[in-house]
Amino acid sequence: MQSRASLKVLLILAMPMVLSRATQSVMTFADALMVEHLGPQAIAASATGGFNAFLVMILPMGTVFIVQSFVAQLVGAGDRDATPRFAWYGLIISGIAGVISIGLIPAIDPLLLLADFSPGLREQMSSYMELRMLSVAAVVGVEALGNWYGGLGNTWMALAASLISMAVDLFLNWVLIYGNLGAPEMGVDGAALSSTIGSFVGLAFLLVAFWRRWGMDIGGPAPKRAPPHLSFKELRRVVRFGLPNGVNWFLDFAAFQLFINGVFSSLGDEMLAAFNVVIAINSVSFMPAFGLASAGAILAGQSIGAGHHDDVWPQVKITLKVAGVWMGLIGALYFVSPESLLRLFDTGSSSSFVTVGATMLVISAAWQLFDAIGITLSETLRAAGDTTWTAVARLVLAWVVFVPMGFVVVRYWDGGPVGAMLCLVGYIALLAAAFAYRFKSGAWRKIQLIEPKLV
Repeated sequence: MQSRASLKVLLILAMPMVLSRATQSVMTFADALMVEHLGPQAIAASATGGFNAFLVMILPMGTVFIVQSFVAQLVGAGDRDATPRFAWYGLIISGIAGVISIGLIPAIDPLLLLADFSPGLREQMSSYMELRMLSVAAVVGVEALGNWYGGLGNTWMALAASLISMAVDLFLNWVLIYGNLGAPEMGVDGAALSSTIGSFVGLAFLLVAFWRRWGMDIGGPAPKRAPPHLSFKELRRVVRFGLPNGVNWFLDFAAFQLFINGVFSSLGDEMLAAFNVVIAINSVSFMPAFGLASAGAILAGQSIGAGHHDDVWPQVKITLKVAGVWMGLIGALYFVSPESLLRLFDTGSSSSFVTVGATMLVISAAWQLFDAIGITLSETLRAAGDTTWTAVARLVLAWVVFVPMGFVVVRYWDGGPVGAMLCLVGYIALLAAAFAYRFKSGAWRKIQLIEPKLV
C-alpha cells in the first residue's frame, strides 16, 4: 500500500517536471529540424552551437538547483516561511551569471578556431552562440525560480514557464528562420534569437508569479509575506553546496563538448551533424527522465529535512523503476526504427547521414538504463547536499577516462563514429556505478545542508 501511495505522489509531482523537461527537448529538436533545409552545416551550427552555449549556462544552472534542496529540506522541517529568501539567492546568482556570459562573447570566435570546424560552419556557429549567450541570465533565473517552487511541492509553475518559452520559441522560429510575417529570413541566427527571446518571456512570467505569490500554497500554507532578510553568510552557504553541483554538471558537459569539438569535428561536417541529431533525439528520453529524477529528489529532500532518512531508499527505488521503464522503452524504439527518426533530418545531401546516424542511434539505446540510474542517484545525492563527492567522481571519470579514451579510439585507432559512441556508453555506465556506490555507502546521511538555527 505504501509503495502505491509513494508511486502516486511521485507521479503527481513528476508529471509537470517531465512535461517541462520535454518542452526543452522539443525546443532543441525543433531548432535542428527547422534549419534542416539549409543543409548539414546549419544543423551542426545550431545544434553544436546550442550545446556550446549551454556549456556556459550549465555551471550556474547546476548551482541554483541547490535552491530546490534547501527549500525541500526546509519544507520537510516545517519552516516554509524561511524559503523565499532562497529564491532571491538564486536570482542573484542568475544575474551574476548573465553579466559574466556577456563578457565572454568576444572569446567565442577565437575558441572555435581551436577546433577542426570548416570556415563556413564556424562562422554560423559563432553568430548563433553570440545571440544565445545573451539569454544566460534568463535561463538560470527560470531554473532558480522553478526549483524554488519545486521545493515547495509546486512543479506546475516551472511547466507553465517552459510552455510559454516553448510557444514563443516555436512561433518566432517560424517567423525568423523562414522570414515570415515580413521579418528578415535569418536562418540559424533566427533559431538563436527565438530561443533567447523565449527564455526571457518565461522568466518574466515566473517573476510576476513570485511577486504576486501565485501557486505558493500548493502542498502547504504559503510562506508569510515579509522582508526576505538576506545575508551574505547564507548566500555563501548556498554557493558552497550549489557550486560543486554546478561544477559536477559543468565537468560532465565540458567533457562532452570537448568530445564533440575535439573528436567528432575531425570526422567532418556531415558526421558531426548526424551525431548532433542523435543527441537531440536522445534528449527526448533524457529530459523527461531528468524530470522524474528531480521529482524524486524533492521527496528525498523533504524526507531528509524531516529527519526520516530511512524513507529515502524506498522512494529512490520507485523513481529508478519509473525512469528505467521510460528510458528502456525509448531505447527499444531507437533500436527498432532508427532510420525513420534520422530521415526527419535528412537533407538529401548524402546517404551516409542516415546510415551512420542510424547506427549511432542504435548504439545509444545501450546507455538508456545506465543513464536512468545515474540521473536518479545523482539527483538524490544532490538533494542530500552530497555535491562535492559527485563532482570529484565526475571529474575523474570524464577527464581521466572518457576524454582521453575518445581521442585514442577515434584519432589514433580510427574507431570512427562507432568507436566514439561506444566510449560514450562506457562513460555513462561508469558514472552510474560510481553514484550507486556513493549512495549505498550512506555518507549522504551525515551531511547537514540546513544550519540548525534555520530549522
